[in-house]
Amino acid sequence: MLSSSDEDPEREARYLRLYEEHGVQGVLVTPSQGSLEAILALRERGIGVVLLDATSDLEDVSSVGVDDVRGAALAVEHLLGLGHERIAFINGPDSIRQCVDRRAGVVSALLEAGRDPGDVLTEVTVGSLNADAGEKAMNELLGLDAARRPTATFCVNDFTALGALRALRWADVRVPDEMALVGYDDVVIAPMLTVPLTSVHQPTHTLGWTAADLLLREASAEGAVEHQRVLFQPELVVRTSTAGA
Repeated sequence: MLSSSDEDPEREARYLRLYEEHGVQGVLVTPSQGSLEAILALRERGIGVVLLDATSDLEDVSSVGVDDVRGAALAVEHLLGLGHERIAFINGPDSIRQCVDRRAGVVSALLEAGRDPGDVLTEVTVGSLNADAGEKAMNELLGLDAARRPTATFCVNDFTALGALRALRWADVRVPDEMALVGYDDVVIAPMLTVPLTSVHQPTHTLGWTAADLLLREASAEGAVEHQRVLFQPELVVRTSTAGA
């Protein structure tokens, strides 16, 4: 059984109740931002739970995630290494954990490099993590005066990066010579674009496999289960959208 909460805690709770009514043995869940109370209630009633694409300090719940703080830091370190001193960050709402973690990584990388985020970073927050939002954000950045306009942009995911790339194409801004661009997630089409996209790669297959394996173990265990918190490390895949900037 598969469902999407669309980051809505109430919707998530309804689906969890539905699954319990159907007598499931276990649930993989990417939790929305809010209380884990409904998820923990399933555990107390003997239903296996593994948090997917999430981190948790709870000792009695297994989780499998990716170090998004480090992933964002890799992107910014790469741009700084190319000589960029004015960097934009197209981010999503702080109700989404990945957005919060990736912003933390951006700031961490700048501080680690001895840069003042207030001098280097221009942040644009979008309400939706899609291409239209990315295009609108990039147009906002292109509207800045020449002294403030960034020479590189890091996008919180590849879909916003696709929109940003579309805006740059319409504005006849050359990538990467006039604007370098980095995405996050390394979706399957990232290397197939007219300008192949540099992106932070997540081991999505391994992430899902590991979470499912942990859940199967929990669902089949007859006694106490040793809960695990697995955190994978992302890697930066450099392509044309930043190379040679």
